Amino acid sequence: MIKDRVGFIGLGNMGGRMTRRLLDAGIGVMGYDTDSTRVAAAGAETAASMREAVEYADVVLLSLPDSRVVEAVVEGEGGVLASCRRGQTVIDLSTASASSTRRLYARFRERGVNYIDAGISGGAAAAEKGTLTLMVGGDADAVDAIQWVFAPISAKAVTMGASGAGHTAKLLNNFLNAVSLASTAEIMVAGKKAGLDLHKLLDVLNSSTGVNFATLNRFPHIVDGNYLEGGLTSKLMTKDVVLYVDLVRELGVASMNASGPMASFGLATALGYGDQISNRVVDAIGDVSGGVRLKDA
Repeated sequence: MIKDRVGFIGLGNMGGRMTRRLLDAGIGVMGYDTDSTRVAAAGAETAASMREAVEYADVVLLSLPDSRVVEAVVEGEGGVLASCRRGQTVIDLSTASASSTRRLYARFRERGVNYIDAGISGGAAAAEKGTLTLMVGGDADAVDAIQWVFAPISAKAVTMGASGAGHTAKLLNNFLNAVSLASTAEIMVAGKKAGLDLHKLLDVLNSSTGVNFATLNRFPHIVDGNYLEGGLTSKLMTKDVVLYVDLVRELGVASMNASGPMASFGLATALGYGDQISNRVVDAIGDVSGGVRLKDA
């Protein structure tokens, strides 16, 4: 296995940051993206086609929006499946459907190629610092063999089980993230309208039972006008909630709490915040609550 270079497909918000971490670790990266300027911005060598990126090394990384795009990139003409060779490893860092992942795993296995799903958590800030958490699914030996790829981009990489287990864990995590962000946005708007000091409110929440990732890491910045731009958008957050609902439907688990984040991030998209960071959901809720903003102009 060539351990000093990887092919990387999808160098967007997260892929570009991970690429820079790999390069900083001395790993060569050849990248392919429909927007070639992203590859140049990340500092990677630009592939003229997906095939060139796949043929560049024995490990190929995918960082794509959803299963629909992953399937098109993998199974489309000139895609990864048509270009790969026996002994290669393909690592899917996307947020994707576990059932789709397992199906692709079977197709790659027929070609003698390892397919590993590695859901990522931590957002743009963790990707920038190389401190992501990875939730990994796939054959144990194949996962062990590519730890050198995970090391520059993550602080923790946990093997969750067989193919699809990593993407399953990722969807469960992302749903909790969506619930906590939407709910915290709502109570912060309520706190503002009630005339509370929002810094004091956060201090109380963070030492009480309402504490969550949003109260600890997002809203201390948002109340001062810093929305932490560059992270997951409201459209993508909605997509993740839909994937979660599909997952629990397949599992036969009742979903009693999906309507809240679906409504919240759907509202954000309807009001024009869909392509902005999902933290802007607080402004969408504020818009329909009398034009509330957490930070006074």
